[in-house]
Amino acid sequence: MKHGRLFSVLFFLCLPVCAQVPQAATTDDEASHQALREMRDAMVNALNKGDIEALIPHLNKNIVFTAMNGEVCRGHDALRAYFNRMLKDPGHIVESLHVNPTVDHLTDVYGGATGVAYGSSVDHYKLTGGQEFEVNARWSATMVKDNGNWQIASFQSAANIFDNPLLNKAKSTLYWGAGGAGLIGLVLGLLIGRRWGKSVVV
Repeated sequence: MKHGRLFSVLFFLCLPVCAQVPQAATTDDEASHQALREMRDAMVNALNKGDIEALIPHLNKNIVFTAMNGEVCRGHDALRAYFNRMLKDPGHIVESLHVNPTVDHLTDVYGGATGVAYGSSVDHYKLTGGQEFEVNARWSATMVKDNGNWQIASFQSAANIFDNPLLNKAKSTLYWGAGGAGLIGLVLGLLIGRRWGKSVVV
C-alpha cells in the first residue's frame, strides 16, 4: 500500500517535467528550417552585391525594417527608397557593405507559419568618403509563411552605442580637437604674456 502511494506521488511529481521534454522535430519543421536557411543565404548574397530588387521577393509586403540609425521603413517602396538613398542615389553615404549574419540558435517556429530568429553580424562598411570600418551588430527578425513561402515580416539591427567605430572616431576627434585648442590657448597665452611683460617694462 505504501509502495502504491509512493508510486502515485512520484508519478504526479514527474508529470510536469515529462510534459516539458521537447518532442522530435517533424518533417515539416525540418523543411521550414531548410527553407529559412535558403532564404537567408539568398538575402545575404543580394545585400552584399547591392542588389536591392533581389531582396524584395523575400520581404513581406508589409515589412517593418528598423535600421541602426533609428529610421523605420514599412513596405517595399519605403525600403527601396531607404537603400537607394544610402547606397545609390546622388549624395549616398555608403559605397558598399558586406554583412555576415549568424544565428544564436535554431529559429523558433510557431504554428508552422511564424518564426522568430536573432543573432549577431559582423558588418563591413565602406563609405563614399573612403573610410572603412566594421560594426558588431545584433539583429532580430520575424518571419511569416505567405502563400507557402517564407518572408521577412519584421527586421531590426542595433550596435552598441557605447562601443562602436563611429563613436570611437568621434571621441578621437574630440580629444584631438581639445588638445589642439589647449595648445593654441597655451601659445596665445605665452604671446600675450610676453607682450604684456614688455609693455610693463616700457
